[in-house]
Amino acid sequence: MEWWQILILVAAIVAGALIVLYILGKRAQKKADSQQEQIDASKQQVTMLIIDKKKMKIKDSGLPKIVYDKMPKLLRGRKFPVVKAKVGPRIMTFLTDSKVFEVIPVKKEIKATVAGLYITDVKGMRGALELSKKKKKELKKKESKFDQLLRKGRGEI
Repeated sequence: MEWWQILILVAAIVAGALIVLYILGKRAQKKADSQQEQIDASKQQVTMLIIDKKKMKIKDSGLPKIVYDKMPKLLRGRKFPVVKAKVGPRIMTFLTDSKVFEVIPVKKEIKATVAGLYITDVKGMRGALELSKKKKKELKKKESKFDQLLRKGRGEI
């Protein structure tokens, strides 16, 4: 085979792979949209006292066994953001979105938007919620590194 035949073959394989990825991406997007609609339909506001928050595996989190059974096998070993909270007289375990997990304060009372065992949004009972000092420091470090890279790219440093 000559070099141009190999080049055409590689280009055809890459094009086929891109088409397959595009189709799979559209299917995943449709599935995510339908799941988001279900979450929006079952939302409710709940007042809760946050006891603890950790990133842990589903098996160790204390969630019902059916949650573990319905989890895809590839995700069972992954760590998820888990929050233990007191809702009324009961202590419950919730899964959260990673963005919401960063904002949730420990040992404070909050108003949360909950869909089943999933916390989708958080609001403070008394005033706005803030990131912890540790998170603020991490954000400042990242911002300063970003600024340095920008200046370096412009030739200022």
